[in-house]
Amino acid sequence: MTSSDLAPAPSRIVIASRESRLAMWQAKHIRDRLLQLYPQTRVEILGMTTRGDQIVDRPLSAIGGKGLFIKELEVAMQEGRADLAVHSMKDLPMEMADGFVLAATSGRENPCDAFVSNRFATLDELPPSAVVGTSSLRREAMLRAGRPQLVIRSLRGNLDTRLRKLDAGDFDAIILAAAGLIRLGLAARIRSVLAPEQSLPAPGQGVLGIEVCAARPDLIALLAPLNDAASAHCVRAERAFSRALGGSCQVPLAAHALLENDCLWLRGSIATPDGRQMLVGELRGAAGDDESIGRMLAQKLRDRGADAILEKLAASR
Repeated sequence: MTSSDLAPAPSRIVIASRESRLAMWQAKHIRDRLLQLYPQTRVEILGMTTRGDQIVDRPLSAIGGKGLFIKELEVAMQEGRADLAVHSMKDLPMEMADGFVLAATSGRENPCDAFVSNRFATLDELPPSAVVGTSSLRREAMLRAGRPQLVIRSLRGNLDTRLRKLDAGDFDAIILAAAGLIRLGLAARIRSVLAPEQSLPAPGQGVLGIEVCAARPDLIALLAPLNDAASAHCVRAERAFSRALGGSCQVPLAAHALLENDCLWLRGSIATPDGRQMLVGELRGAAGDDESIGRMLAQKLRDRGADAILEKLAASR
């Protein structure tokens, strides 16, 4: 793409971001990409603390879900204090808030879960009754299904806080997204990467999404060069699968897509938090049918009993 193909650039762009180290890395990464494209534009970052950042003593599923991490950023965009917000796609609610759209999807970093421990090299090395920390019902279900003797404890806070709790001896191991560790230069903390066959990733894991107000076609055009088409196809399939099953942080649900030669391969699962019931399926199709593939795979799991799992989850809330 040449400079003449780019949308006219404004004199200033403001990116709204949470203030955690990882969120700021993500915002700075997009800032730097924009500066490369539009060197005459001043790109600033507005750091903000969200409700989700403030409540760290309860599981995310118990306090209102992923939307707690983005509401303040959306208000800043509505009020004109910011132009766009950068999110980890796995943290973005499956239903976008009214008046907002996803303008661009980044290329994907390693989408897998990472096993982090100071004493053990792999998940299989953990002895019975070892204490493992995670903030994700999806990861909890995976751990309980494969290693029911482990003690699973809630682990909230930003990435640095979680690592500090591990280093303080509160946990024998913790499970984190590999992408965050890699982006912050902490790949050495990863003792082993859990393959999708061991722990199917969350929808959108490893991908950044750029959110803007739907009424800003100028920004949507400006951000178009940052969109990674292959990543976007995969994320659309993953999120459509999750959306069709009512996906939220209250549902232990996983979805991961791969794209090769215009063929999209989507794997998905849904489980109970105790891991005793788990349904796994897969579907292949053309990349252009990404959302349809997601919906069809969700229906396949419904045909095999996913609704019974969803009913059990709803009854337990």
